[in-house]
Amino acid sequence: MLTLIKNIKKLVQTEESPRKWVAGKEMAVLPSIENAWLLVEDGLIKDFGSMDTCPEPDEVHEVDVEGRIVMPAFCDSHTHLVYAGSREIEYGDKIRGLSYEEIAKRGGGILNSSKLLAETSEDDLYEQALVRIHEIIGFGTGAVEIKSGYGLDTENELKMLRVIKRLKETTPITIISTFLGAHSIPMEYRDNQTEFVDKVINEMIPAVAAEELADYIDVFCDKGFFTVEDTERILMAGMKYGLRGKIHANELDYSGGIQAGVKYNALSVDHLEFVGPEEIEALKGSETMPTVLPGAAFFLNMKLSPVREMMNAGLPLALASDYNPGSSPSGNMKFIMSLGCINYKMTPEEVINATTLNSAYAMGLSDELGSICRGKRANLIITKPIPSVEFLPYAYTSHLIDQVMLNGDLITLE
Repeated sequence: MLTLIKNIKKLVQTEESPRKWVAGKEMAVLPSIENAWLLVEDGLIKDFGSMDTCPEPDEVHEVDVEGRIVMPAFCDSHTHLVYAGSREIEYGDKIRGLSYEEIAKRGGGILNSSKLLAETSEDDLYEQALVRIHEIIGFGTGAVEIKSGYGLDTENELKMLRVIKRLKETTPITIISTFLGAHSIPMEYRDNQTEFVDKVINEMIPAVAAEELADYIDVFCDKGFFTVEDTERILMAGMKYGLRGKIHANELDYSGGIQAGVKYNALSVDHLEFVGPEEIEALKGSETMPTVLPGAAFFLNMKLSPVREMMNAGLPLALASDYNPGSSPSGNMKFIMSLGCINYKMTPEEVINATTLNSAYAMGLSDELGSICRGKRANLIITKPIPSVEFLPYAYTSHLIDQVMLNGDLITLE
């Protein structure tokens, strides 16, 4: 099946040969073609170019998008969108001045979600998550990483991961599954954290691996959560089962999580509110993608990650939504781009790179997603008629996505 998208106002994020990421000053460069066409065959990008070279193949489905911009669908490399219920009561606690750590210490936060999840059936959990999947597709997301982590025991962690697997099998979006058994410390282990880490290593990881439920493993390495020693033990155990690390790091303080992630070749280190010269130096020359979550910092009113310092040092940078019920209840990646521009002073070109190609790398998918490149999967956004690429983050609450294509098929948006 051939699909020809023609009269594209601007075809964004084009490349002749695939790159794994863009870094430093290159983050501000966004290769594009004005007045373009794009040919899709069997779910893949077959060819593209300017309209003066547009082919006229036989038996082709033509899509005329005059006045519209076409770009890669967003890749959201950090979410927790499989969860039960919501946590709007804690929203009030935050407004009244309680910190994230204070809410967690009294059994709120992640532990609250854990209790709700344990009371929710697998089918109900799937139905709740399915609504969120359709929502983010409508926002232009074509690939998403989903973490477990609200189970906090073997049975419920497996329940979450089975739901993620079911979503992989029943929805058109590309899904990466990450095991996050070490998301928080259950109340019954608060006086013996090592025992819980042992349980993650000796019971949870083998059970997850036996059912092949995870692509990666994650640890919340931060103040009040898991130590560097805990993190390294869990990462080593995961490696024995072929699970590469993706680390929650330095959201609440300088935790050593970035250095631990680099040491164990983590695919990404995420959050990164607390980053200094030592952390930047550790990331230089590594294969680890620094990933910032603007939605969480916005929602929690936290200090902002020094993204400009990281890019000035030559590092790549990804942005993700952190979609979860407690600290970032939104999976709108267009809004994440806007936050990148408004709060972090990133340019529109930089935030597009950070939410497409670089975030695809942070999911292990940059060889097949994240750019307009021959042979890559046709996961695309077709905008409504807009004046420019810059208008996407500028009009920060406007719904500007007209159509989404996933695996070469146009999706009916709900």
